[in-house]
Amino acid sequence: MVSEERPSAQELAELVPKAANRLRPYILRTPLLFSPPLSKETSAHVYLKLENEQVSGSVKARGAFNRAVLMAAEGVKTVYVASSGNLALAAAIAFSTLGLKGKVVIPTNTDEDKKRRLKEESILLVEHGTDFVHAETFAIKQAQEAQEGYLSPTSDYQVMAGQGTTALEILEDLPQVDAVFVTVGGGALISGMAAYIKTHRPSCKVVGCSPFNSRVMHNLVHEGHTFNLEMQDTLSDATAGGVIKDAVTVPMCQEFVDQWVLVDEEQIAEAICYCLKEHKKVIEGAAGVALAAFRKVSAAYVGKNVAVVICGANISMANVHILVNNNDKTKYINEQKS
Repeated sequence: MVSEERPSAQELAELVPKAANRLRPYILRTPLLFSPPLSKETSAHVYLKLENEQVSGSVKARGAFNRAVLMAAEGVKTVYVASSGNLALAAAIAFSTLGLKGKVVIPTNTDEDKKRRLKEESILLVEHGTDFVHAETFAIKQAQEAQEGYLSPTSDYQVMAGQGTTALEILEDLPQVDAVFVTVGGGALISGMAAYIKTHRPSCKVVGCSPFNSRVMHNLVHEGHTFNLEMQDTLSDATAGGVIKDAVTVPMCQEFVDQWVLVDEEQIAEAICYCLKEHKKVIEGAAGVALAAFRKVSAAYVGKNVAVVICGANISMANVHILVNNNDKTKYINEQKS
């Protein structure tokens, strides 16, 4: 049972197997793929957790379905959610599957391809603000005024537990894993994963990976604020933007994440192209962040068993074309703005 206060790692970890059972009818158990080229390049034993092949195209389906199933069982009829794209897509599918009415709020600058996909779903789509914090603040207010449900990306332990099932599967497939690299936006994925890992394999390092251009959680953990942080465009649009005040993921990241790595836009672009070239896998910018972060610090993991979470595949084909043909971060970002 989770206490009313922030749960311990043990308490949150206990929710993860229950979430796994709850999710089984709705999501995929994704492969943990051994990567010969990465292993040869880095002299580590490297595995890719392919959440790019997950329902909705991202790991966010795990948290969205876990909370949505519980809400449906509680008799909730309408649910608000705020997202920069991936959680919105996952929630839309979960709401439709479970017969819930969804009201999804996204920032106005959300990737156009994700907007198109969301408009194809049976939800009410609202665009508000130019940052995730703006969108979430608005969504929370709307849900409170309407007295309807709200699915929180950063302050819901059942969402974290759903995301934590990624770690459960990694430990089942690779019990001797030494390090797991996870991209961090609002922190729900790494919080749920870290709680489970630290409970079941404390020696395993949990590495938080962020784009330098949008290093919000990194700064919150290291400096306690983001006052002087100027956020810029990033290939990792799924993790871009702020973190809402009092998000419970912040102290969890402070406590459970062992190492933080920042990567630049060129490194992210190279990682996306690398995964397509070497593994024939289309991955989004956020997934490229974790892969780029591992490649950046791989010298510290020689001989180790390393899992890299490839968190999603939701990148437009137009942007894939730009990257493959130019491998130019500047042109990519300019294309995003146009």
